[in-house]
Amino acid sequence: MLSTQDKTRIDDTRIASVRPLMTPALLEERLPATQAHLALVERSRLAISQVLQGQDDRLVVVVGPCSIHDHDQAIEYARRLKVEAERHAQDLLVVMRVYFEKPRTTVGWKGYINDPHLDGSFAMNEGLEMARKLMLDILDLGLPVATEFLDLLSPQFISDLVTWGAIGARTTESQSHRQLASGLSCPVGFKNGTDGGVKVAADAMVAARAPHAFMGMTKMGQAAIFETRGNQDVHVILRGGKQPNYSAADVEATCQVLAASGLAPQVMVDVSHANSSKQHAKQIEVAQEVAAQVAGGERRIMGLMIESHLHEGRQDQKAGQALQYGVSITDACISFEQTVPVLDGLAQAVRARRQARA
Repeated sequence: MLSTQDKTRIDDTRIASVRPLMTPALLEERLPATQAHLALVERSRLAISQVLQGQDDRLVVVVGPCSIHDHDQAIEYARRLKVEAERHAQDLLVVMRVYFEKPRTTVGWKGYINDPHLDGSFAMNEGLEMARKLMLDILDLGLPVATEFLDLLSPQFISDLVTWGAIGARTTESQSHRQLASGLSCPVGFKNGTDGGVKVAADAMVAARAPHAFMGMTKMGQAAIFETRGNQDVHVILRGGKQPNYSAADVEATCQVLAASGLAPQVMVDVSHANSSKQHAKQIEVAQEVAAQVAGGERRIMGLMIESHLHEGRQDQKAGQALQYGVSITDACISFEQTVPVLDGLAQAVRARRQARA
């Protein structure tokens, strides 16, 4: 008869605590998607797929706060953005950036799901519920949502509501994230590496387009082996590196790398991060330069990403001090008022490109 071994000296020696996590199925039962929600998600995913396939000449514009930290502020932003999305519907396919998870270079606040109360309580069950509720409320406004997939388990809780997803520069090289993308139901953009290298994103696209088998968690919370079919709706996002990479020469060089890997020559440009030298106001200038390329007939640029909030700039969390309303607590953003003319310029560029081709 085998006796139970005491493994406390070698197992979980650095785990401070283990708390229960709700299942994705339970969260979906609490906060179900309606037929209207599902129809919007399906319709907007198909529209982006058609852009990637060259069947729709609009620009995909993923725009919104660097990260979400407050429900009401996000809803106010979404209401304003919905007006602009409708105004430019013939030229732009606008998707709101609704990012709940933040990759950190060292340590720091990891996002709305990880620490929704911004106090180190790590109430993740509440964070998941708050995140899903926010997505449903934005969908109620008729606006599709985009997010970054960072954690490998959280997509099971919210991915049915996501129109477009991103894999960040720090995780594009991760095999686990490439496998995840191969099974996601939405289009996915891979950012170039933090050093600016595009080959890593091209490799990620090739991997994500292929079938994979890997271990994961089902919506019922059980460990399982997943076999995917591969995701054909993947593309590269240029976000800069050691220097910006949004110029015409950069787009050409990227498309050559993609073509060499047997991939469609098309790019999305992130006008923030290294492309704006981490100067948030410079996003406006970068967007104008990208718009000029589009207006000049560049069809390989299929979209842009913009970090935008209700108000300009960023702020730090300080004990005993209230946060400013509508200001980012992660990367600095341009204000909504600054965003409106940027969207106007992009829509005008699409019309010019369309007219030049006619």
